[in-house]
Amino acid sequence: MTTPSPAPTTVLDLVNRWAEAAAANSAELLDGLLTDDFHGVGPVGFVLGRDMWLGRFDHGLVNHAFAVEDPQIREHGDSAVVIGVQAQKTTAKNTDSSGRFRVSLVAVRQGDGWKLANVHIGQLQVRS
Repeated sequence: MTTPSPAPTTVLDLVNRWAEAAAANSAELLDGLLTDDFHGVGPVGFVLGRDMWLGRFDHGLVNHAFAVEDPQIREHGDSAVVIGVQAQKTTAKNTDSSGRFRVSLVAVRQGDGWKLANVHIGQLQVRS
């Protein structure tokens, strides 16, 4: 039995732990980082509730590498917005879904730590 880690005490710690949990393909690690009413929007617009987001690893999602680059954090009292770049080497049901995406995260302070309430992943346009 593993001892749960203490709640992230900074928004940057939360972002880093979310990326580490995703890189480890660990629903168990992600579970402690999400609010009960968490929702995520994927890069093609699908919206998943908390349980479905956590269940993606049981349905063919495999991250071979995963990072959040250049996170820009703006705190507003007990909430924060993070905008960064999600860089991933990923397969979904054996189909390559690797890429670099714009990611927006909404974090809320709960008790002594921070949790993710929402993630929105979108296409990242590269200027020519």
